[in-house]
Amino acid sequence: MTWVEHRAYTAEEVDAAVHRLQDPERFDHASEVVTHAAPGLAGVLDAALADGGWFGPAHEHQVRQAAEAEDPAARYAAVDQLVAEQTRIGMLVGVAVGFELARELEGIGADPTTPPAAPDPAPEGPG
Repeated sequence: MTWVEHRAYTAEEVDAAVHRLQDPERFDHASEVVTHAAPGLAGVLDAALADGGWFGPAHEHQVRQAAEAEDPAARYAAVDQLVAEQTRIGMLVGVAVGFELARELEGIGADPTTPPAAPDPAPEGPG
């Protein structure tokens, strides 16, 4: 296991990061990485969803209920809702997988038994 320092993020840091992500050029390299890693990441995502119980008997019941609705409008609404829920769940689990992938990449080449070096102290300003 690689030693990677985990840290918490403030709401302000997350908001600022999300704002910076609105620049389309930010995704060029990420798109290349994800395209390369997609087959492996799909397996990780599937396992995370299965382990979390997202696609167990309750999900199967919802699918069956949506598919068997007699009224076409009700069937459409149930399928639409199910797809939206699956999309949200997949996105949230995918983000969590992405966080862990980033942490793994940050730790590449690190000695797993040695904690990271302390950051250099900030230079003292005038005063």
